[in-house]
Amino acid sequence: MSSKIRVILVVEDEWLLRLAIVEALREHGWSVLETSSGEGALGYLRSGEQISLVVTDIQLSGDLDGWEMAAAFRDHSSDLPIIYASGTPRQLDREVPGSVFLKKPLHMDALLGACQKLLAA
Repeated sequence: MSSKIRVILVVEDEWLLRLAIVEALREHGWSVLETSSGEGALGYLRSGEQISLVVTDIQLSGDLDGWEMAAAFRDHSSDLPIIYASGTPRQLDREVPGSVFLKKPLHMDALLGACQKLLAA
């Protein structure tokens, strides 16, 4: 991992899962921001936070789902890497360059590997 500080935004409405993801990412040395909704994620985008990677559930509570929230981030930075997660396989059939799709239940080793791969690119 390079010495550049990498900030990962985790968007997950299941708080126990979000807590586990955030803890795993922090243990591996990344700076992590977190929110439970697409609207909360857009708040980080509007604040000017320098986000290196987004990890998002596709089904979120609130008005924005993970696809819509990620599209707003991609409008701002077209090459921003995004990890999408879903327990519904049909939601993982989109092809999005610079992205990784993980099926829930998440395996932390797979998530950490995907983060390392996308941040190294």
